[in-house]
Amino acid sequence: MNRSKILIAVSSPWASQKMVTPVTDLAQRLNASVLIAHVAEVKEEDEHESDARQRGEETLKVFTAGLREAGVEADGVMLFGDDVPKAILNTARARECTLIILGLTGRGVLKRLIAGDVPGNIIRQTDLPVLLVPANWNGML
Repeated sequence: MNRSKILIAVSSPWASQKMVTPVTDLAQRLNASVLIAHVAEVKEEDEHESDARQRGEETLKVFTAGLREAGVEADGVMLFGDDVPKAILNTARARECTLIILGLTGRGVLKRLIAGDVPGNIIRQTDLPVLLVPANWNGML
């Protein structure tokens, strides 16, 4: 039987720090490896691509190091593209992931409609289980 692989999509270093412990616990219980994905996208009009890349590299570094220190097999991948759900789903398929975990940003319905509803689009387009983690959640998985 193939080993399970969890893809977790993260957008910021603080989200990575917050999720290390619960993802470590879940990965160990499932005997799963973890693939951390960050889609580099320019967030502000005056931001440069290099800023988005640097933020993504820091995000991946924090999460990957935390999981590895806890003994979990983990890799990070920087993704690029304007279609965040498509980038995440293509990576999940290509890497044969068995679960996708997404952290919610805490944005309201109106902001998600304007900026794009990444979790909603992923859920509608995949046949994999998707776990959504609220921004203000501090528990274990």
